[in-house]
Amino acid sequence: MRGAPPTSLPRAPSFHRFGPAHGGRNATDPRKGGPRVANELDGKKIAILAADGVEQVELETPKEAVENAGATTELLSLEAGEIQAVESDINPKDTFKVDKVVGDASVGDYDGLILPGGVANPDNLRMDEDAISFLQEFFKTGKPVGVICHGPWSLVEADLVRGRTLTSYPSIRTDITNAGGNVVDEEVVTDQGLVSSRDPDDLPAFCAKIVEEFAEGAHDVAPQGATADA
Repeated sequence: MRGAPPTSLPRAPSFHRFGPAHGGRNATDPRKGGPRVANELDGKKIAILAADGVEQVELETPKEAVENAGATTELLSLEAGEIQAVESDINPKDTFKVDKVVGDASVGDYDGLILPGGVANPDNLRMDEDAISFLQEFFKTGKPVGVICHGPWSLVEADLVRGRTLTSYPSIRTDITNAGGNVVDEEVVTDQGLVSSRDPDDLPAFCAKIVEEFAEGAHDVAPQGATADA
């Protein structure tokens, strides 16, 4: 890892491995991504890029949604070991085992990318050269990306919101606008395969849309600053 030391958080005693979704593939809670629908994502692998301070529900719920649709997931982070998740940006919750260090990950291995929120999480990612490089290379492919809450902060750092329409948590909208993005206040927004939502209350709509976009696959890549239909 390069750059400034990451924002650190106290560790919670519990440890959570990325195993099967709670409730199995027939889960029906919409905040868990709803029931599996027609195996849309069978054979697809989805990367989840996160660091210490990730909002737990914004990590777990989209993960379970894409797994319920048949995908496999890998958690990428800045270092090997575990990352500490939080609740409401403050309270330590579970820890999650890192599957691969982002500097060792290849964009070509994944069909989609999820960027959860949490204040400290994207702040850590945006200070890491390997994480920013991975994001930039991933966006060049036109593969779909889902980002929620404070997640777009790392996209701002990577200069990936210019010319895009998206939403986010209210406190970072000025940063997105200053970086050339067009911010709207809607529960889920899709622009050229980039799916964005505002906060955990939007997770049902967010999860449904990322499953749809991941099933659809890569979009044609528009020139920097241009927009394309979702």
